[in-house]
Amino acid sequence: MQDIVLVSGLPRSGTSLMMQMLERGGIEVVSDQVRKPDEDNPRGYYELETVKSLAQDASWLPEVRGKAIKVISQLLFALPATESYAAIVMQRDLSEVLASQTAMLKRLGRTGGGHAETLQRAFVTHLEKLEKWLPAQSHIRSLQVQFTDALADPNEVARQLSQFLDRDLNTDSMAQAIDPSLYRNRTGS
Repeated sequence: MQDIVLVSGLPRSGTSLMMQMLERGGIEVVSDQVRKPDEDNPRGYYELETVKSLAQDASWLPEVRGKAIKVISQLLFALPATESYAAIVMQRDLSEVLASQTAMLKRLGRTGGGHAETLQRAFVTHLEKLEKWLPAQSHIRSLQVQFTDALADPNEVARQLSQFLDRDLNTDSMAQAIDPSLYRNRTGS
């Protein structure tokens, strides 16, 4: 049985970028294109609406074996142990995640998530829980990828992904998916 390839992380942590890399590498990505590209993600969000109800209905998961789907890290806990997963967990500086999320919500004319300090504490608590839980799951293999590493050395990250997924991926094309001009919410900026 082939692993389901999961791209996970906090919102605004680089999950769409990772989906682009995998797609360029030759992995079929599953996305419904309901959420259209916009100023915040000009290359698209690579989301699948069905994922949002994963805790209530996971019957569709066998259909995506061997393919890549994006699952925010908060939903990883809902994955049934009846499948096997290769999870690529994106990590990004929390101040950048919060800045990116705030900028996106502002462009949408919305506020959300409460105060930055409250949201940051909630994210830290969630990530600590995930860090303890994930290694104990025999049905999930995981690779942590730093967002800044993907930008700084995309060839190395592509090589690591190919090795982790045990697939002969087009690593040159994967590395070319990186567009540094889209890295807009940097620490200190």
